[in-house]
Amino acid sequence: MGEYTPIVDLPGLRNPAMDRITDKVAALPADANYFSLEFFPPKTAMGFSNLRDRLDRMARALRPLFVNVTWGAGGSTAQKSLELAELCQRELGLTTCLHLTCTNMSRRLIDKALEDAKVLGIRNILALRGDPPRRAEYMDAEEEKEEEEGEEFQWAADLVRYIKKTHGDYFCIGVAAYPEGHANESHPLDQSLDHDLPYLVDKVQAGADFIMTQLFFDNEAYEKFETTLREHPSGAFKDIIIIPGLMPIQSYQMIKRTTKLSHAKIPEPLMARLDAVKGDDERVKSVGVDILTEIIQQIKEVKSRTPGQPKGFHFYTLNLEKAVSFIVERANLIPPSTPEEQEHEQAISESPLNADFPRLQINGSGTYSLPNRSVQEVSNSANRRKSSIGSDPRNRVIVSGRSPSHPDYEASALDASIPAEPVNTRANTLAISEGEGVLGREATWDDFPNGRWGDARSPAYGQIDGYGVSLHVTVPQALSLWGSPRTRDDISDIFIRHLRGELSAIPWSEEGFNAETDAIRERLIRLNAKGWWSLASQPAVNGLKSSDATFGWGPPNGFVFQKAFVEFFIPSKDWAILVEKLRKPEMKDEVCFFAINAKGDFVSSDDDAVATANKGSDEDEDDYGMPSYREASTNAVTWGVFPGKEIVTPTIIEEVSFKAWSEEAFGIWGEWAKIYGRGSESARLLEEVRRDTWLVNIIHHDYVERDALWELLGIA
Repeated sequence: MGEYTPIVDLPGLRNPAMDRITDKVAALPADANYFSLEFFPPKTAMGFSNLRDRLDRMARALRPLFVNVTWGAGGSTAQKSLELAELCQRELGLTTCLHLTCTNMSRRLIDKALEDAKVLGIRNILALRGDPPRRAEYMDAEEEKEEEEGEEFQWAADLVRYIKKTHGDYFCIGVAAYPEGHANESHPLDQSLDHDLPYLVDKVQAGADFIMTQLFFDNEAYEKFETTLREHPSGAFKDIIIIPGLMPIQSYQMIKRTTKLSHAKIPEPLMARLDAVKGDDERVKSVGVDILTEIIQQIKEVKSRTPGQPKGFHFYTLNLEKAVSFIVERANLIPPSTPEEQEHEQAISESPLNADFPRLQINGSGTYSLPNRSVQEVSNSANRRKSSIGSDPRNRVIVSGRSPSHPDYEASALDASIPAEPVNTRANTLAISEGEGVLGREATWDDFPNGRWGDARSPAYGQIDGYGVSLHVTVPQALSLWGSPRTRDDISDIFIRHLRGELSAIPWSEEGFNAETDAIRERLIRLNAKGWWSLASQPAVNGLKSSDATFGWGPPNGFVFQKAFVEFFIPSKDWAILVEKLRKPEMKDEVCFFAINAKGDFVSSDDDAVATANKGSDEDEDDYGMPSYREASTNAVTWGVFPGKEIVTPTIIEEVSFKAWSEEAFGIWGEWAKIYGRGSESARLLEEVRRDTWLVNIIHHDYVERDALWELLGIA
């Protein structure tokens, strides 16, 4: 893990008087509502850049009281988490709460994270336990010596006590709670709030300042949870801030996976509403907004029983903005504009330059008003305004060799290079975050993410949890599922048993298979029997109705298409043979492939295309031996055609996303090896396999011929 070095002494760095969450809440009126938003570090540089724009837009439109930044298990996302925290706290001026896990983390790394947070001006930490402790598997020699001399962190309460001991009251410390009880196992027979309570009491008595809950959808469970805490005989929870955690429903498959991982139950009436629209993600998201809004209103009733305390809500955004923007607006959680802000926005709305530009309407109706603002004010301020001549240097004549003589219409080259400040009113920015108009569609272009198969430019690209490499099972579960492999054949057997439904999970997936896998299951079994271990695949589909029971998705009266692809691990010696076959001239327009090993050696069909195009040229290679020109391909492998819509492409395979995923895919080999202990036969096997294996993804472009890909691989 690389070390993060925060920038010190930024000019104009803000130093807010109240950056502790408890102080900010205490300053609110007793009957006020507030909310916070949670983000994770995007997996790609493009995703990070786009998240910056999204955060800026959400900060201006929604005004969260604070934001949370997640922290990967064992510090796996430490550098990226701190970079995102710096963006939020220092650049965007958002009060930031940094997550920090303590298990499988050395004291040295925890000290470094806390010091970095202080340098950034961050005064809020959410102290979490993280994955079950496996310190012996993670420690290096220096940390083993430290372990003998220092403290070991087994529980979140240990981290709370340590922060209090080393930093006093500098940090406002939050801890997590589970309204339905915490579960470590896939089948949570021991999931119980009563079982959790002693641990939660310990965390609060150790010095926690507020409680933030895991996501839930069962309001009855939450009501019991908060009532139990407020009436607990220890008195530990009588006045502490309790913030319920809520996750907007982004898609049917996503919420099913999320609730499986978190063990949060969805009451049957709510699930029935989602089941009724599960084939159409747009309708799922719309119903999800209704459900979350209803949950919030019911929680407000529960919280009204604790007088004198503002009502707070925390949203797990998954780095998306549209659904949460609708929810906080409909639930009336958005704080009002100050008189100064209203005056500024009125000046913008009354500008004569606004007259000729179209208006955006919030929720398409124009009837919503921000708190303390009339409908007419919102309507007037909903115009999308172009910058005035005096406010944007790029609308002026650029002069060189002298200072501008007429600032109203002249600018120096330096002035012209400075980006203009945002000029949308707050109401208009909210409309954009909700996807209204052309600007809104551009802002929320990635509103239906598809995990690692989505667009790598999206801030939401990757797995939904954003917490880094993990097996998603406990060590006892892993040993029960996969035993102790000693040969490659043992590994092949694990993959084959998973395909046959005999195992519920493999290290790379804790999910079952879709119904469409039945169409290619026997082919995949033959592939895995060769020692080519498949991680993902899909069959070819040519124009089936969107209502098809197996392959259908999306709105009614549409047609869906799929290219066949398969992604698998393959031994180096087998890859050397297969890649020659893929590089034959007749394959050029038939297939696309990406391949990488644990060292980062990467090859693809794009390289071959460039080499062919440049053959005989004096510019075959650059100074680093790479082709002089190379444009990576983007492959839409699932698409749909629906009435009144542009073509929808939910599943994309491209170089950037493949490389980002490969880091996690190879990292999982290492995580798997660690459960067996250093030097064990199984650990040695898995490390050897990781070093001598390529991860390959092959896409066949002929979606009309269903067997083309499998014939190419010799398993038809």
